[in-house]
Amino acid sequence: MSERDDFLRWIGTALYDAELALHNGDAAPRRAIWSATEPVSVLGAWRNAVGTPEVDELFTALEESFSACTSYRFELLAADVVGDMAYTAGLEHISASVDGQPRTYTLRATQVYRREAGTWRVVHRHGDTVTGD
Repeated sequence: MSERDDFLRWIGTALYDAELALHNGDAAPRRAIWSATEPVSVLGAWRNAVGTPEVDELFTALEESFSACTSYRFELLAADVVGDMAYTAGLEHISASVDGQPRTYTLRATQVYRREAGTWRVVHRHGDTVTGD
C-alpha cells in the first residue's frame, strides 16, 4: 500500500468517524485527531479559531450546537501527501440538527495534516458553505 493510499484510508476511517461524532454532539474524536502542537487554525463556516485554546473552544461550541446527525458524507475532490504533510479538499454533505433545528447543507472543506510520531493530525481547516450551484 502506498503512503497516499494509507493516508486516504485514514481519511475514510478516523477522520470520517470524528466528523460524524462531532455532528452528533461529541467533539472528543475530533479533538483526538487534531494536533496539540502549534500552529493550528480553523477558518470555519461559522467561526474562526487560531491556536490550540481557541480551537478547543470552537470544538466545544460545535459539540453543543450539533446533534441528531442523519447523514454525513465526505466527497473527496483532491488529496496529496508530501513527506510528513498532506491535504484534502472536498465537499461535506451534512444533515444534522444545529441548535435543535434540522438542517441539510454542504460545506467546501480544505484541511492540512501533519504526521506527528507516525500518526496523521489535522493542523488547519477551512470550511465554507456552498451556496447555489
